[in-house]
Amino acid sequence: MTPRPLAMLAACLLAVTCASPVLAQTPPPEPVGEDGELKTSADDPSLQSLEAIVVSGRQPGPGLWKVTRGGNVMWILGTQSPLPKRMDWDTAQVERRLSESQELLLPASVSLDADVGFFKGLLLLPSLLKARKNPDEKTLSDIIPPAQYARWQVLKQRYIGSDKGVEEMRPLFAAMELYGKAINRSGLTLDSVISETVTKLARRHDVKTTDPKVVIKIENPKVLLKEFQRTTLDDTACFERTLSRIEGDLGLMTTRANAWAQGDVEALRDLQARNTQWAACRDAFTNSALARKAGITDMEARVRKSWLDAAEAALARNRSTFALLSTADLLSPDGYLAALAAKGYMVEEP
Repeated sequence: MTPRPLAMLAACLLAVTCASPVLAQTPPPEPVGEDGELKTSADDPSLQSLEAIVVSGRQPGPGLWKVTRGGNVMWILGTQSPLPKRMDWDTAQVERRLSESQELLLPASVSLDADVGFFKGLLLLPSLLKARKNPDEKTLSDIIPPAQYARWQVLKQRYIGSDKGVEEMRPLFAAMELYGKAINRSGLTLDSVISETVTKLARRHDVKTTDPKVVIKIENPKVLLKEFQRTTLDDTACFERTLSRIEGDLGLMTTRANAWAQGDVEALRDLQARNTQWAACRDAFTNSALARKAGITDMEARVRKSWLDAAEAALARNRSTFALLSTADLLSPDGYLAALAAKGYMVEEP
């Protein structure tokens, strides 16, 4: 158990960066149809791939995006989650560019500054664990509409089993638990394979690592935890959309994971869209009165600004910088690279 319970709480509640493997990387959006609705295998028979084959063995991964201004360059690797569990990633290209660089820029994240020591932090662990549960000792069956709960029961039996503890969790946390188990059973992994590997390579070549963060100062974490335990979240939309993804889109996740492993950028582009459960899960907490009281607002914009500011600073001081960004942020028409291009940086795709 980590001795930093407040960091864990921030991670899981913000759904921006999390100690849990479920939210360790920014999840890419799911494909949508012409009407703007989320596609599932029921909508398109070609997407029915729950038994899709997950690639394994030596895989190249995608090429690198290139951002330049003057004589300085930033090489960017797109991250992806989930990824094939048994993939052996060929990192030769990444290591070569990283070894030539003066700095590694990681994706921006969120952290709490609660000013608590190690032992005081351990004393908060019971409160942290209790915060994952529904207020007033309610269970999922008390909160979730009957039709949704019936779907939950089927998926829970398939991927989790008879665990009764998950029934006491808030819908948001129960959904994340189910999602992680379903991904694992599909031959995929939510582990931070890319960032962990690249960070190790940076250490090997003595490359400075920059980890841009949005820091939220919490004056009284114990009071915040107790208040959260009494707070009801509007997280049923997060729960329902997570069920839908597991029911119909595991095949799409496999297709995307394979595309990343095989370096197929065009396939990754074709699979990008915006409608997922992640926004609903994030908003369940960040739109609450408690989050606003704690200063946890506009997190997406603040995280974006944090990374872009760090990227511009790195490009100004280094002849070569290596960076990580989610493929969604790289490929989106209004994503991070689009913002750099609008400021006059030259952007080249792999």
